Amino acid sequence: MKTKILVMAFLGIMIYSCSPKVVPSTEPKKVELSAELAEGKSLYENNCAKCHDLYKPKDFNAEQWKPIMLRMQKKAKISDEQREKIYSYVTAN
Repeated sequence: MKTKILVMAFLGIMIYSCSPKVVPSTEPKKVELSAELAEGKSLYENNCAKCHDLYKPKDFNAEQWKPIMLRMQKKAKISDEQREKIYSYVTAN
């Protein structure tokens, strides 16, 4: 009787360990951007990447982006309107 239980437990473990594993997808979802956000993204990539690696918009929250945008506006020589478009893009999500 003990042998049958051990054999059944062993077979159950083998079947479980050989079953395919389901791994959730880690690919980010593609989100369609509005025209204004697309322009902000383009400005962000073209102006900010000239001097340094780009930060992910999620690296900072909206409050943290404010002083960064004001400081970098002068260095990137962008207008207030361009700064606002970039700010809208980085804080969109």
